[in-house]
Amino acid sequence: MQVILLERVAKLGQMGEVVKVKDGYARNFLLPQGKALRANAANIAKFEGEKAQREARNLETRKEAAALAETLDGQVFVLIRSASDGGALYGSVTTRDAADAATANGFSVDKRQVVLTAPIKDLGIHDVTVVLHPEVSATIQLNIARSPEEAELQAAGKSIQELAAEAEAAADFEIAELFDEMGAAQDGEDL
Repeated sequence: MQVILLERVAKLGQMGEVVKVKDGYARNFLLPQGKALRANAANIAKFEGEKAQREARNLETRKEAAALAETLDGQVFVLIRSASDGGALYGSVTTRDAADAATANGFSVDKRQVVLTAPIKDLGIHDVTVVLHPEVSATIQLNIARSPEEAELQAAGKSIQELAAEAEAAADFEIAELFDEMGAAQDGEDL
């Protein structure tokens, strides 16, 4: 099916282009979302009449999105989640969690604007892309930790695995010291 794009669509084309797409993609996504019109003579004439208004509206929304992107880009949001000692989350962090964290901090972000390249299933600091406009995106960081104190340590640059290894090494050292003291005490009794 041939459609006229009413806005820029990633990996498809720019506003005003006539592109050929699969029927299902057009019927189920592009047409209901208002991102395209069927390419026929009447719709092409209608689009040409509205083109200047659409471009002006697109420019205005892009400017608004760029202003929001400047303040949003580089922001760090802390999410507290339950996790194993190894750092694996019980569940995963979703686009809704990222959008809710940004919204709780005063930014207007919808879950459909958040793009996760892979599911977030472990503790740590993760980069997440927020698409504010088809031509404007920002990158935020999610600091996922078990407690606010752990989040501060992660922000300082320590990973959960490093902290667990340090705690285990300290416990092993204490056990070794205890056995050394017990061995020395037994040696003293034998004399």
